[in-house]
Amino acid sequence: MARSYSLVPQAVAPVSTAYRQIVTAIPPPGAVEVVEKLHRYEPVAMQGQPPILWDRAEGYQVFDRWGNCWIDWSSGVLITNAGHGRQEIVDAIVKQANSKLLTNYCFPNEPRARLVEKLATMFGEEDRKVFLLTTGSEAVECAIKLCRTHGVKAGGRRKNVVISFDKAFHGRTLGSQQAGGIPSLKEWIGNMDPGFVQVPFPDGFRTPDTSFEFFQTCLADAGVQPAEVCGVILETYQGGSASFAPVEYMRKLREWCTAHKALLVCDEVQAGFGRTGKLAGYQHYGILPDLTTWGKGISSSLPIACVIGSSRVMDLHPPGSMTSTHTGNPVCCAAALANIELILREDLTGNSARMGEILHARLRDMKSRHKRIGWVDGKGLVAAVACVRPGSTEPDGDLAWETVNLCVQRGVLMFSPVGLGGGAIKISPPLCIPEEPLRESLAVFEGAFAEAAAKAV
Repeated sequence: MARSYSLVPQAVAPVSTAYRQIVTAIPPPGAVEVVEKLHRYEPVAMQGQPPILWDRAEGYQVFDRWGNCWIDWSSGVLITNAGHGRQEIVDAIVKQANSKLLTNYCFPNEPRARLVEKLATMFGEEDRKVFLLTTGSEAVECAIKLCRTHGVKAGGRRKNVVISFDKAFHGRTLGSQQAGGIPSLKEWIGNMDPGFVQVPFPDGFRTPDTSFEFFQTCLADAGVQPAEVCGVILETYQGGSASFAPVEYMRKLREWCTAHKALLVCDEVQAGFGRTGKLAGYQHYGILPDLTTWGKGISSSLPIACVIGSSRVMDLHPPGSMTSTHTGNPVCCAAALANIELILREDLTGNSARMGEILHARLRDMKSRHKRIGWVDGKGLVAAVACVRPGSTEPDGDLAWETVNLCVQRGVLMFSPVGLGGGAIKISPPLCIPEEPLRESLAVFEGAFAEAAAKAV
């Protein structure tokens, strides 16, 4: 059931700490007119987030124009890994814009050359090539194209099946949603491509059997022969639940793909650039995928994404046959270069790992004391808390939604519950967050959850 936030300003308790300020009703009366204008001129699909009118954002905080300040647990939906509004990124954008080179399609430009070199070499892997795109969905579409092209070359026209996982989210475009594992998002498609097949994701909670043998059994049950598989794609962790697959499972999957000449694709759009406490999320598994898709945290700001893979795969298409209008936009490339430099120079990946230990220890402690938490998952500075109904594992979207609503009223900004029937609360602050505001926001979260759970039926 869809839930919506009221646009009637509600009086809330004032908040004043070194990191949070709430001095008006929520939403602030002055914000309502702007939000109503958005509702009037945008599709309903754009609604659903707390009605907080962002005015500026810096580091790990978001401000409106009426004196309110939130500790941000959204990172703009896992974008601002280096932090909001970092001056180094602003300066890089302004410098490139002032050069008067704002776009140039696929004609060469220097920022693009510098960025692809950085991306191809920064993970310590050999023979990498990089195709710059605009969004994560576009990167996933490209990966699907490369899987099928490689499949036809390796095994003929019948080698065209893309295996993905249930509950997965890979984007909003036609191919990426067919690869996704959320049935409600695919109802509009109608004539589904039979070459997309989902199997259960081994999260250990919704899918108790995490053995790789279960993967093989599910393929057989779906009538899929290994020789027909051109690629296997999965989020490095599932975006709706922050769940990782077992390490041994992923290593066996890597071996299986190699044996059957199928490409292994790790979707790093949410996981990459330090979010999980490692520079690349798949490094937790000790494997090397054939292809990886990236976006969001690549620039901490402007829209840019990419696919990275070996030359034998990336060079399958001839010149001019795999392009994008805004590929390698010079302004976006400048932002991405500045962002990567910040992440590396300030060891934000290390900070993600260190702050992640605090985050996950507190959440596990909460789970031990709150029966309405089904499980907690994630690594580094990404986590999901699954709210469940009393005495069951059924997701409780109402409890999750009310917890987020109370947090927003108390100065911790989160996006609406995602995944698993709306019962998963996602936590993803910028990687630059220090320990003290992290602990303060965790205290706010636990208080809001306890209050929401006490009121829940």
